[in-house]
Amino acid sequence: MKHAFAWLTAIALTMPQILPAQGHDMTQDQQDVLAAIQTMTAAFQTNNIAGVMASYGPEATVVFEPDAPVSDMAQLEQMFASMAALGPVFSYANGHEVIVNGDIAVHIAPWRMTARTPDGEDIAQSGLSVAVLHRQTHGGWKIVIDNPHGGRLLTSGN
Repeated sequence: MKHAFAWLTAIALTMPQILPAQGHDMTQDQQDVLAAIQTMTAAFQTNNIAGVMASYGPEATVVFEPDAPVSDMAQLEQMFASMAALGPVFSYANGHEVIVNGDIAVHIAPWRMTARTPDGEDIAQSGLSVAVLHRQTHGGWKIVIDNPHGGRLLTSGN
């Protein structure tokens, strides 16, 4: 029994930091990861494509459509510009969860987005964002994998 307790204690001491869903008691790393996500979202909403692209690592992958990841930076920039032109407005419905383990972090959050097509049609979408971030040598965080469709398997009927 004594060995089991020591083992559980060792696991607890090495577990990654987990941000509570409502954002209470965040560590500095968790705050920095959340700030990186919020910076990218704000840049996207204001059609600041250079700011959006600066939020991503040089070999980032973004899943704009399920089962269609994109890793080419020129294509990513073009896709973000096309989407930003619709004037998207994002909200994170139920808070954020941030898990940090060393130089890797995962951000998970349900989101809602409204926008308008050039012909005036309203668009409303929602999903579960799952993003993987990597701490840079200067200490900042960059998104390396961005999947805004992380919840689709829960609703796909599979």
